[in-house]
Amino acid sequence: MTMALDHVVIAVASLEQAVADYQRAGFTVIAGGRHPGRNTANALVVFEDGSYLELIAYSAPSPEERWWRVLDAAGEGFVDFALLPTDIDAAVAQARQRGLSELTAVPGARNRPDGVRIAWSSARQQRHDLPFLCADITPRALRVPEGDVRRHANGALGISRVQVAVHDVAASLARYRMLLGDSVVVDGRVRLHGFGVELLAEPGRARGEGPCAITLAVDAQHQGPQHIDPALTHGAAIQLR
Repeated sequence: MTMALDHVVIAVASLEQAVADYQRAGFTVIAGGRHPGRNTANALVVFEDGSYLELIAYSAPSPEERWWRVLDAAGEGFVDFALLPTDIDAAVAQARQRGLSELTAVPGARNRPDGVRIAWSSARQQRHDLPFLCADITPRALRVPEGDVRRHANGALGISRVQVAVHDVAASLARYRMLLGDSVVVDGRVRLHGFGVELLAEPGRARGEGPCAITLAVDAQHQGPQHIDPALTHGAAIQLR
């Protein structure tokens, strides 16, 4: 089952500061809202291709959540990424049949600043070399806004590549096949709808397995720098190409 990229998650210490810095880096940033039952609030950078960056911050220690534990131990930066299935129940069932038995679906929700409550279903497994799945219950446009908010002064159009640090590339490729089927792995890389995943062997990485860099496709008219100052992206390595 070929899936599009849904979003990449960046944990930050201060949401207000991160929003200001991403705006200075040429991104249009919009308030996301708060997650009921969690100590989190987020903001979004949404691209023309429908993918987005999620900037997420914690208002209190949350040791039960891996994202908080990574933020607390290793500092700001990438903590996760998600794919968008057309049918999450079918995707979970197929992955379990291929051997990814620990994959389970759970509900999620967010209250937007305008009072609108949005809902989705996500499916995760135990390791973080793989993305999680995220599928909308309420209309997707409520969670991922459309229109002018998808236009950015730095020319960014979408996410074309996600680099993922893993303990063992061959083992992780086998797990991608379990999650998504054999056809997604081509010449040692994971090819998905509109983007690719590159696995990098970094067994001693302080942040553990997970996304470590992304490449953004840029409007051909854009003449700005190819690299964005990581001080503005709060530890997230982002390249424009």
